[in-house]
Amino acid sequence: MKTKLTSGKQKTILNIIFPIIMIFAQQDTMHAQWVMMRSDADSLVQIGAVMIYNMEFDAASALFGKVIDMYPKHPAGYFLDAMVEWWRIQADRRKKNNDEIFLNKCGQVIVLCDELLEANPKDLSALFFKGGALGFRGRYYAGRESWIKAADDGHVAFKILQQCQQLAPGNHDIMLGTGVYNYYASALPEQYPALKAVMMFLPKGDKNLGIMQLQAAGRGARYAATEAKVSLLQVWYQFEKNALEALPVAMDLYTRYPKNPYFHRYVGRCQVQLGMWNEMEQTWRNIVNRCISKSVGYDQQTAREGLYYVGLALMYRKQLDSALTYFYKCDEAGRFLDEDVSGFTIKVNLKIGNIYDIQGKRSLAIEQYKKVLNWDDRQNSHDEAKRYIKSPFTF
Repeated sequence: MKTKLTSGKQKTILNIIFPIIMIFAQQDTMHAQWVMMRSDADSLVQIGAVMIYNMEFDAASALFGKVIDMYPKHPAGYFLDAMVEWWRIQADRRKKNNDEIFLNKCGQVIVLCDELLEANPKDLSALFFKGGALGFRGRYYAGRESWIKAADDGHVAFKILQQCQQLAPGNHDIMLGTGVYNYYASALPEQYPALKAVMMFLPKGDKNLGIMQLQAAGRGARYAATEAKVSLLQVWYQFEKNALEALPVAMDLYTRYPKNPYFHRYVGRCQVQLGMWNEMEQTWRNIVNRCISKSVGYDQQTAREGLYYVGLALMYRKQLDSALTYFYKCDEAGRFLDEDVSGFTIKVNLKIGNIYDIQGKRSLAIEQYKKVLNWDDRQNSHDEAKRYIKSPFTF
């Protein structure tokens, strides 16, 4: 059982523990009925949200600018415009060109919501969009390893989520936030015992309930359905290690948003885990081709991952020279991308050694395995390298 939280694990945990609130609502009556803005703006919001997920950022930003012009005192347009910048950041994970723009737009949402809440502390629209802005800003800070700022935003966002749940407990859009909380409040202390001391001060979660709430939100939420499915995908694949459940969610998202590399990658990853060699090779070849054509979001990290998996498929089809070509390119990409040796670099060098063994180039294979032993131990890579040094790899 793991007890130590590395920087990478901290980042993963903080990225998912923040309540992800993408709910677009407005208080209409004392019974907290949920409506969006009037139909003219609502249609723009729906179209613009699809554009965001399809990485059509300029078009989405233009639409949300119209929403802001139509409703300058409603936070929806401002929040969605900030989400354009969020996805710009996700599209090129190494660059920081859009960081300040994103932070400024989140700040603008929070200021507007605070003005509305000063007039009416139970303004559902203001609560949700403030919670959403804080949640995404917290995820940004976590990604940049600004832990104190991330924790502060996450704590406030969680309090807002509790208020929202009290005001409208049966709403399907709210189930995104409650589902995320219920699952991770239970799952994280199980997987990372070091978090138990922190989580003991928060309400207990329920993994099964959390999954059901995310499924319900994915089916029935008007505005948060896609984010609920994204969260469900992360639950099934990353935490439950259940690629069989994750694949149809990934396929659904990718089918709806075929220009989104995040969903595309998860389809390929699930296929790898399920041993769907033909399908996964085709998926990752498509991804590599989009990286070559420089489609939005298909960045160098995505290219490296694609090169590795296409090489893996070729290796197991015993097309060894072709596999080596892809593995060499993957290894080269790693040297360009990483300051420290990454898990992909370690994996690909083990596979290069495996192919050398199959080709009878034993001395070259041993050089590869010794190289791996000089790097950090990742996912039992040292034991694997020692095993191959002792006994050559065979199919």
